[in-house]
Amino acid sequence: MASNRELAASFGAFGGGLALILMAAANCCHAQAVRQQFNVGGEAINTFDSTHLSLRFADHDSSTDTQSEPPNSSNSSTPGEDSNWHVSASPYLWFPGMHGTVGLNGNNVKVSASAGDLLSHFRFGLKGAVELRRKRLVTSVDIMWVRLGDDKSVPIGEVGTITADMKDQLFLLTPKVGLRLIDQERFKVDALPGFRFWHVGQSLKFSPSDLSFSGSGNWVDPLVGGRTQFAPTPKITVDILGDVGGWGAASQIDDQVAGLLGYRIKARWTFAAGYRYMGVDYRSGGFLFDVIQSGAVFGATMNLK
Repeated sequence: MASNRELAASFGAFGGGLALILMAAANCCHAQAVRQQFNVGGEAINTFDSTHLSLRFADHDSSTDTQSEPPNSSNSSTPGEDSNWHVSASPYLWFPGMHGTVGLNGNNVKVSASAGDLLSHFRFGLKGAVELRRKRLVTSVDIMWVRLGDDKSVPIGEVGTITADMKDQLFLLTPKVGLRLIDQERFKVDALPGFRFWHVGQSLKFSPSDLSFSGSGNWVDPLVGGRTQFAPTPKITVDILGDVGGWGAASQIDDQVAGLLGYRIKARWTFAAGYRYMGVDYRSGGFLFDVIQSGAVFGATMNLK
């Protein structure tokens, strides 16, 4: 598991590192505007050869000189110069398998469950992300809340039947605030540092007796990460994102990597499918949560503004 964790951590830092490299390459290859001069009716007209070339011709037949209109600034605007707020919401479904080690008060247990096993014990869930962007400022919040449950009845000789009711809960909150380093029409790179709050809880209750056990862990991991968005066609989008953190501040390692292939069905709606990996190794006192989750993810993004 250690080698897989180190590989995942390297991929988690991929987004941020790639963002810085691509920004440097873009600066080196940046094309500068070229001043050109045209002669119209004996008068020299200076223009710039840019994305939108505008030529102004003087009317020498008119008896009154008219003041030339300034060039339309909207023609030369780029996505990074847009001063409006942009808001999007992305509900999604994640079907991960899980394996690792969990423990409480020194009692450690190996866990291994497929996506189907977890889904059969699913009781409640809420997963989604919201993003706000203005100019080059990018903020996002990812929320995941899952409750699992199971109950088993065990006959105990002449005593009768004892029912064991087990409940597990996982809550993740990941806010990030960063900058859009490259903002082209079909290629974007974001640097997104932030943190991830974890809540892991478990309870076990036996009935008809009053015997019960419960435990939980809460911690916060700092993160560095990034995201690359590429649109090979107006309808197709490719997103690669990742982050890595922990470093002993709370958990030993906390990382994730995800890749998504999206299809834009309307201007405001994009459906996406892909794969997501997330791992964490947290241990404090008698609480241990060293788990890797990975599996298919499906979602939709709605541009609200």
